[in-house]
Amino acid sequence: MINISGLAKRFAVENPKKLSEQEKKDPRLKGRFFNSVKDVSFTCGQGEVLGLLGPNGAGKTTTLRILSTALTPDKGSVLINGEDVLANPLIARKKIGFLSSSTGLYGRLTGRENIAYFGQLHGIDKQIIADRIDEMADLLDMHSFLDRRAENFSSGMKQKTSIARAVIHEPSLVVLDEPTTGLDIMATGTVMDFIHRLKAKGTPVIFSTHHLDEVQLLCDRVTVINQGETVFNDTLANFSALSDGQMHKSFMKTLSMETGVAQKCG
Repeated sequence: MINISGLAKRFAVENPKKLSEQEKKDPRLKGRFFNSVKDVSFTCGQGEVLGLLGPNGAGKTTTLRILSTALTPDKGSVLINGEDVLANPLIARKKIGFLSSSTGLYGRLTGRENIAYFGQLHGIDKQIIADRIDEMADLLDMHSFLDRRAENFSSGMKQKTSIARAVIHEPSLVVLDEPTTGLDIMATGTVMDFIHRLKAKGTPVIFSTHHLDEVQLLCDRVTVINQGETVFNDTLANFSALSDGQMHKSFMKTLSMETGVAQKCG
């Protein structure tokens, strides 16, 4: 069970005068600080897929970066099976596989070398790394480009390699930040099939997306963040029922909810 409770994170604004008019009107701006995440809470059980939704700038990426331990929150906790991973980032990085919105591959290394390097950082035996790379190459359809330099990869190739790199250590939780953005239909289908396989293995998956069809096909639970706060946190069925199965209307309806409603959701 993954339990995220009361996350908050603010950032100093170096020059408030340079902010756009829209940024100045954001209620999260308080003096010289911008409260990117004010109060975010949600849970994800074993074998569940949770879709994290919200408008651009809502605080989704900041939340996921906190979850990955790339950022330290000002408040809140992240528990994985009862263990506080924020208190021990080294343990967290062993338990969590994180795919950011930026692939960050080493261009002069091949896809295989990029994945193997991260496996070595996790202290995995070289033969086990090789076996896992072959397995993921099958699952993600990577054999045709696995031994080419990453600098020549298409967006889909980069994303598949990054996903394989994120799960090479077989983490207890997989976190994906917009994993299908910029991918063609075939690559998107492969990534979604891979998420289904993680779910079948009992691995919880948290992913952010703007594609509601992906949420409908993959998710067990839905969390919506608006202006840095959780406004909906419940099952996919209850999210869909907000507007008789019309996902877009359900999403828009959550944006008009007060944050207290989220605390009542299951």
